[in-house]
Amino acid sequence: MNFSIGELARRTAVKVPTIRYYEQIGLLPEPPRTEGQQRRYGPDAVKRLDFIRHARTLGFEVEDIRELLALSAEPSQPCAGADAIATRHLAAVEQRIRQLNALRGELRKMIDACDGRCVAECQVLESLSVPAGA
Repeated sequence: MNFSIGELARRTAVKVPTIRYYEQIGLLPEPPRTEGQQRRYGPDAVKRLDFIRHARTLGFEVEDIRELLALSAEPSQPCAGADAIATRHLAAVEQRIRQLNALRGELRKMIDACDGRCVAECQVLESLSVPAGA
């Protein structure tokens, strides 16, 4: 099977410029080209791009995806490297959740303190005027 970049984009729900970018940074190998220089892709490109898209959806950074792809190319190797990458990513996600929960609490506090009077007495605006950590 041999298809164009547009068809690859359609099959994977990844935009053409993103596919070109992934080729440029080495996540997706440069495909063979026709005599007219049109890129031609096969089923392996679909699988690899699906992998990349899913990893990006889960928030993995490009370098982590690069490492995961390298690990996936060695199926008989132990998966400790992949586990370490996923564990590191989970820790970062949990840290971000803690930060977002703190942010939510601060915003609720500002909103609850505001009683809807005029702008001159707005507690949301007043809270934002105080330097962070003060």
